[in-house]
Amino acid sequence: MTTVFDFELPKGYVDSTGAVHRRGKMRLATAGDEISATRDPRVLSNPSYLTIVVLASVITELEGVEAIVPNIIERFFTADLAFLQDMYQRINNIEPPTMTVVCPDCGKVFETPVNFTQEG
Repeated sequence: MTTVFDFELPKGYVDSTGAVHRRGKMRLATAGDEISATRDPRVLSNPSYLTIVVLASVITELEGVEAIVPNIIERFFTADLAFLQDMYQRINNIEPPTMTVVCPDCGKVFETPVNFTQEG
């Protein structure tokens, strides 16, 4: 079973010297990764920070970068962050939840995604 996956960032992380880092490795997430991330004080004060903390846990390597920590992930371009979020979902087989619904007008049965964060 493959547990570590190579990636190449679309834009690349630009460090303080101006060097661009693109190639890296991401491992499969564990339940502990997600549980410990939800306890992080930065996540408790800003739930949007969860992605940053989790990615810092599962990215095991980024060429030329000594340690992957949340403040490194914060400095990724949004295109790279989106790429990594998508990769995380794909390699961990995270499927959005769906539910079976029936159209009240025509009676057609179909699957629709469930969005737990949508308001009203």
